[in-house]
Amino acid sequence: MIETIKAHIEEVKAFQTDTKEQLEAFRIKYLGSKGLLKDFFAEFKNVPNEQKKEFGQVINELKTSAEEKVKTIQDALENKEEAKGIYGDTTRPGEVMNIGSRHPISIVKNQMIDIFSTIGFNVSEGPEIEDDWHNFTALNLPEYHPARDMQDTFFIQTNPDVLLRTHTSSVQVRYMENNKPPIRTISPGRVFRNEAVSSRSHCIFHQVEGLYIDKDVSFADLKQTLLYFTKEMFGKSKIRLRPSYFPFTEPSAEIDIYWGLKTETDYRITKGTGWLETGGCGMVDPNVLKNCGINPDEHTGFAFGMGVERIAMLLYQIGDIRMFYENDVRFLEQFKSSI
Repeated sequence: MIETIKAHIEEVKAFQTDTKEQLEAFRIKYLGSKGLLKDFFAEFKNVPNEQKKEFGQVINELKTSAEEKVKTIQDALENKEEAKGIYGDTTRPGEVMNIGSRHPISIVKNQMIDIFSTIGFNVSEGPEIEDDWHNFTALNLPEYHPARDMQDTFFIQTNPDVLLRTHTSSVQVRYMENNKPPIRTISPGRVFRNEAVSSRSHCIFHQVEGLYIDKDVSFADLKQTLLYFTKEMFGKSKIRLRPSYFPFTEPSAEIDIYWGLKTETDYRITKGTGWLETGGCGMVDPNVLKNCGINPDEHTGFAFGMGVERIAMLLYQIGDIRMFYENDVRFLEQFKSSI
């Protein structure tokens, strides 16, 4: 019997496995409730007295060896699993990475910047939280001027007035204060107006405003700049300039692009006319130049501003401006190819 137990000890010491199933079978064989060790302990009472000491020693050695072997292999298997969890199967194919997409407003804004950059316009930026001087007063809208009623403003505080900018013209004022003519800059950015949210208007939207100041700048230069932009942006050069009024430009005009009436979305966006108002423009008022430290007798200039959302709605046939701000992944995923 002792020789049998010693043979089992050698078998235990030689045992190796890479699977949990074989290890569990080994544990049950020796350490289970119906295992060999239990049988050997039950046999102890039948062993002659002179052999009991040696019999007990070899049984304990078998038990200790089996327990140590199970623990050693179990630790090794757990370490192997942990390493595989960190690095995975290094031979498997790489996982496909989900690529995000640019927002359609960012795509259109970048296209507009690229177009104007090719004709010498640089990009200027300014704060979205603006003071009264840069947003209104310097732009020929003094306090109590009736034109301030044209745009309901989100005021943060009064006396002194601090507000969310209603146009990126405030950036142009800052640029004129810090730079001398000739000036040729565009100011893309987000603006805020207290308007009712509908399919065609929103309280948050984006503008790209342009400013060109030099000697002998005329309205003809403005028109040709806008024609160049519409040709590059839409592949169409049919525009119209409707007389309008802006406090900071004189003369002033609204910019309309003829888009046509090919789809139902075209009818909805253009109100059935085929023409879409995309922004305003005009020759910079001499008072604005004076406020910014530029002599209006020496320099003239033009300015224009366009809504990025309106242009994006045309290009991508989007019938509701609110879709830009809902962060619906199903909508945004459609622009992956435009990165």
